[in-house]
Amino acid sequence: MPRRAAVRTAKLASLPLGIAGRAVGGWGKRLSGQSAEEVNAALSAKAAEQLFEVLGTLKGGAMKFGQALSVFEAAVPDEMAEPYREALTKLQAAAPPMSVRQTHRVLAEQLGSSWRQRFAEFDDVPAAAASIGQVHHAVWHDGREVAVKVQYPGADEALRSDLRQLQRFARLFQALAPGTEVKPLLAELAARMDEELDYRSEADNQRGFAAAFAGDDKVLVPRVVASAPRVIVTEWVTGTPFAKIIADGTAEQRDRAGRLLAEFHYSSPARARLLHSDPHPGNFMLLEDGRLCVIDFGAVARLPDGAPPQLGRIMRLALEGRSTELLDSLRDEGFVRPGTSLDAEDVQAYLAPLVAPLTSERFHFTRRWAQRQALRMGDTRGQDFRTGRSLNLPPNWLLIHRVTAGAVGILCQLDAEIELRAIVEHWQPGYTTH
Repeated sequence: MPRRAAVRTAKLASLPLGIAGRAVGGWGKRLSGQSAEEVNAALSAKAAEQLFEVLGTLKGGAMKFGQALSVFEAAVPDEMAEPYREALTKLQAAAPPMSVRQTHRVLAEQLGSSWRQRFAEFDDVPAAAASIGQVHHAVWHDGREVAVKVQYPGADEALRSDLRQLQRFARLFQALAPGTEVKPLLAELAARMDEELDYRSEADNQRGFAAAFAGDDKVLVPRVVASAPRVIVTEWVTGTPFAKIIADGTAEQRDRAGRLLAEFHYSSPARARLLHSDPHPGNFMLLEDGRLCVIDFGAVARLPDGAPPQLGRIMRLALEGRSTELLDSLRDEGFVRPGTSLDAEDVQAYLAPLVAPLTSERFHFTRRWAQRQALRMGDTRGQDFRTGRSLNLPPNWLLIHRVTAGAVGILCQLDAEIELRAIVEHWQPGYTTH
């Protein structure tokens, strides 16, 4: 992992500069007779290739940011999205590995010089890469297959450097994911950095989820076998990654994956008093027995009282068109900027499309639906844009909002048709009157 701040800054700066340079070159190609469509397609492909190369090579905060963006690609118009879709999807599960020697050094530092004795087998070739670590397949000394996540040397320093630099380029990156608030996303990643860097914290989170879902017939959370600050060992699970289902899954797989994901999202606060807060397809698999497997618990929201009932009430008011009560509830929760004058009907019109999935027994989440929402909220000439600018996202709601938006993004990527209303009615406090 490149550790010197100057090197990392130069690589990150190359992204917006490279995109700008290719745009200038594109003008020359147009003048020489190539069509705008041909030139734009070539520019998008090259920009996407560079995006993966830079963010993937840097890992750390750069890769984590790319993974966070990847769930929102469903909202990007199809004519622009394909190259970015492929590049961002790669960031969910792949990055250049560290050397075998580096890996062994970290294992010795974290598990002791006799670390090899704890494993019956250990595969030096990483099976997958995460934003701040890579995963190895191994066999524990008692014969259990395990996944060993090893943190990259210098990950802490790189993460801090990346997030500082990415915040400087937030506006330029905004163009990669229309409708996504990039600045708050980066601020949240920075705020949760220390927690994610300590794998002991992640292990505690995973133990909490594993206990809450132990024996569940719909969700499997692998158990933790051992942990240290920079290494975590968990049970190995084999399944079909969501990225593969998104790419070429059957309609039945898509719907089942979507239904399980939605139920996991809405039930976790009640069952575990926690919310899995890293929703991208690389963290979910569909198992052969039909269960959902969830991995990577570095980022969670702690909800000791469960999901806030105010959220359920706001959803219900928006759904029923009770605009005056809706605006009052939003003010009470701090969603309306102080001193701002808003029309209750405008707020109702702004939120109504977002609760559309609850208007019928089943709802089909599609990329087209996501694109319509992004365009509607991002159209600077429309009333919805002006309404959105007058609303505020209170800090205590930020993570819940972002995770829910991420889960919806995955549902749209899956093209899943599910019974969301029944799930919300069962698990979301405040949504029903009983």
